[in-house]
This record gives sequence, structure tokens and C-alpha cells, in this order.
Amino acid sequence: MFRGLGRTLLSAAVAAGIGLAALTAQAAEVWQTLPDPPPLPKPAESGAAPVNDIQMYYAVFGTGRPVILLHGGLSNSDYWGSLVPALTAQGFQVIVADSRGHGRSTRSAQPYSYDLMASDVLALLDHLKIPKADLVGWSDGGIIGLDIAIRHPERLNRLYAYGANSDLTGLKPDFDKNPTFAAFIERAGTEYQKLSKTPDQYDSFLQQISQMWATQPDFTADQLRGIKVRTAIADGEYDEGIKREHTEYLARTIPGAELHILPNVSHFGMLQNPKEFDGDVITFLTAK
Repeated sequence: MFRGLGRTLLSAAVAAGIGLAALTAQAAEVWQTLPDPPPLPKPAESGAAPVNDIQMYYAVFGTGRPVILLHGGLSNSDYWGSLVPALTAQGFQVIVADSRGHGRSTRSAQPYSYDLMASDVLALLDHLKIPKADLVGWSDGGIIGLDIAIRHPERLNRLYAYGANSDLTGLKPDFDKNPTFAAFIERAGTEYQKLSKTPDQYDSFLQQISQMWATQPDFTADQLRGIKVRTAIADGEYDEGIKREHTEYLARTIPGAELHILPNVSHFGMLQNPKEFDGDVITFLTAK
């Protein structure tokens, strides 16, 4: 999702003088805040799956119809602390995973691509013996969901993509300088150091994934029109990085896609109003 970001992300946030506590204290609106996610419940199963050329962290909660949750770029599966128990209460088996290089998952020297990250997800589902699942993706996770819907639709029941873009024209210029987004970038660096097996390699990780963000995603309108998976394209009313007209374009171009604009939240709607976000996801996944 992030175009042209690299080693300067954290230093830019610090230079801007954006602290997480200061941001929360000064924010006048919900969509300008960046609350901490609640802790995840205890999983029924967790581990590191041998996926392609990495070890991919995953955790499984509950039983029932499987749904996999994919986090955004720079973050990790802990961001789903509210949605996981909401979904298990509705009778879903919930799988969370850390994308390659993120959170507790390892990375390799292989160049990042959304195709590669999608293949990681499918290999994890194979490891867990799940032939088909719903997918809820935020930001990069939503882009991965679009990639799977385009190339491997037989693996998805439904796709809920929040804050995703299909090409670089969907991004707002200099969104990383927005105070809320800058605070997220600062937080992400701290979380990486806490969770990663290579805590001192955040800069090299950023450099590696930024090479992907400079040119991807690049899905064509024809590819989007070919999606047959039942899809919801969602975003916050005040997304800092994704243009509203691009979100509307995605919903208009994907056959039968629903457009969900959540009021008074931004790119981080699952943190800013988890009750609203969780309810929107559940309504879509359980609709007849």
C-alpha cells in the first residue's frame, strides 16, 4: 500500500514530534486517535507454520466456519484483539497470522510481492487443512485478499477488504505525514522490536518491503471485473491514505461488491470504533 516509504519512516515520525500519548490527548475527533487494541484471547492453537521460505506465525480461536484475518502493512495480528472474540461468539473459527517479516513471522531475501504474500496465506490454510475460508483484510491484508480473489477464487467464500487499494493512483500524497499515520508508524517500529525474531533489522525490513510498495499493487480493471467472490469494499470516512473515489471505484468495478463507508473513523477503524467495525464485518459475513 505504501508508496515511496523506506528507512526514513520512523525518523520522519519522530521529527514531526508525534508521540502516541500526545496524539491521543490532543485529538478532537475519534478518527484522529490511535487507541491500543485489546489483548487477543488465549488461542486454541498457535505456532509457526513452515510456509514457502519462511516461518509464519498463526493462532486459531474457536470452532465453526473458518475466517482468516490479515493485518495491514507494518503491523501484526495483535490488532485483531476486538474482532476475534466478536467472531468466535458468532460461531466462527478465527485464524490470525503475521505476514512475512511482520510480527513474529520470519522473512527471507526473496523480493516482496502481493502474489508471494497471498501464496503464504494459502500455504498456511493448507497447513491447517482449511480448503476454503472467509477473509477479512485491512490495508495490505485487504490487497492480499483481492489478489487471492483474482487468482484463487476457489479458496474464498467471502472477502471483506478495508482500506485497500488496487493500484498506486488510489493513494493520497504524503499520507505518511498525517499525524495519526505518523503515530502508527512510530508504534509499528516499537512493536517490531518487541515481537520480531530479528528485532534490530527493522530498517532492512522496511527497505525490502518498500520496494514492493513502490510499484504494487497493480491490479487492472479487467482483473477486478473478473472477481466472482462475494465482496465488501470498506473504509473509514476519514481514511488518511486511500482516496474515497478509489474505494468507490473498487466497489463499482468488482461485480456485486458492497460499499461500506464507516462513519467518523479513518484507516484505523478497528481501533477507533471496534464495536462499529466488528458489527460491520459480522453483518457482511452472516448476511444471506
